[in-house]
Amino acid sequence: MLVPFEVKKIAVLRANGIGDLMFALPALAALRAAYPGAEIVLLAKQWHAEFLQDRSGPVDRVIPIPAYPGVGAPENTSSHRPDLEAFFENMAGENFDIAIQLHGGGRHSNPFVRRLGARLTIGLRSPGAVALDRWVPYVYFQQEVIRYLEAVSLVSAKPVVLEPEIQVTRRDVAESEGAVPPDSRPLVVLHAGATDGRRRWAPERFGAVGAELTRRGFRVIVTGSREEEYLIRRVLEAMPCPGQGVSTLSLGGLAGLLSRAVLLVSNDSGPLHLGNAVGLATVGIYWCGNLFTAGPMTRARHRPAISWRLECPLCGRNTIQDNCDHHVSFVDDVPVTEVIEHCLELLGTLAETNRQPV
Repeated sequence: MLVPFEVKKIAVLRANGIGDLMFALPALAALRAAYPGAEIVLLAKQWHAEFLQDRSGPVDRVIPIPAYPGVGAPENTSSHRPDLEAFFENMAGENFDIAIQLHGGGRHSNPFVRRLGARLTIGLRSPGAVALDRWVPYVYFQQEVIRYLEAVSLVSAKPVVLEPEIQVTRRDVAESEGAVPPDSRPLVVLHAGATDGRRRWAPERFGAVGAELTRRGFRVIVTGSREEEYLIRRVLEAMPCPGQGVSTLSLGGLAGLLSRAVLLVSNDSGPLHLGNAVGLATVGIYWCGNLFTAGPMTRARHRPAISWRLECPLCGRNTIQDNCDHHVSFVDDVPVTEVIEHCLELLGTLAETNRQPV
């Protein structure tokens, strides 16, 4: 759909996690191509501003948003605060031509976007959410990258890439080399963390994969946040050969480390999708429902190892039809042998076709 006025400034609301940002990058790239002269402003969190600062890409500026109920903050957060009123007053002064909602189904985020004072609002809408000027239905089972590309198509932004792409800077690489100095061995990264316990493959299984790859001459690095150091220890304890754990890198430093690796083996988590965006080959452990929404769309560099479990291991409820609150692993039935086979096949294919990351 055409926009019946000149577009000088676009606001995009996307204020959630690492993987969520990666999924939105192709839509942001489409906006940049469609409106090369417009300023694209990402309304997000402070970490987005720090990560994207001085990093070339489709976003010109990041404005961190204050705590807003259901948009990057708990739903019970007060919406009647002076800082919120001041924020929306400032946003009205930005004179956005288009405001785009890429933050969920819109129950909370559509009212947020409507308060920005843009000439045109577009985005996603689930049943019961207030309408924007132009919207597409939010249906859970849709590939996330395609979801956001469909949303920005409402303002004639056409896809230019299907896989997320993020620039790695010299600063990123330098930080990673401070934690993991280079040597002659090809680098493989294992990431055993995930915010949701249902998406976590057992650390001991990661350790078995790491042991096999170390035996074959690869250097294995286990990553995680400071809160995930216990998972790093468990992976390393399961490896009867030396490995290294890293929990101190910034997000940029992690991007630098991943850009130096030949392979990432990871749960379905932010670092997995960051690895995809920096061009790294990945073997991801996915629950089948999450594969549908968050899995990679290509296979030249990616192999998903899939759990088809539908029933909760604790209560037996079918989580597609009747979800429960248990957060035990839904992916521990993925065999170690399958993941190792994916790793070796992918590494062999990349070497044969001269596409192995450097």
